[in-house]
Amino acid sequence: MTQSPAKITAVLTAHPGKAADLRSLLVGMAPLCRAEPGNLRWDVWRDQAVPERYVLDELYCDGEAVEAHRRTPHYQDYLARIPSLTERSALVLEAVAVS
Repeated sequence: MTQSPAKITAVLTAHPGKAADLRSLLVGMAPLCRAEPGNLRWDVWRDQAVPERYVLDELYCDGEAVEAHRRTPHYQDYLARIPSLTERSALVLEAVAVS
């Protein structure tokens, strides 16, 4: 049985005065996350209507790659820093077969 790709979409809205710190954290994470085995895509987007809101668009080859990502030191550092910088919601998605 082939495992399907796993997609994570996270929405982060910076606390007042923290947008620059959040942006710096996210931009710094990109090369580390993109270098992980099983990572297919890791992009940072900024909302044009709400400039302090960022969206992470992540794609992994499977759920095991997501779990490996969550064990990395850079992800653990991110989790520790996020509460002081932003409100965060994340969706972990699986592909739906469409014929």
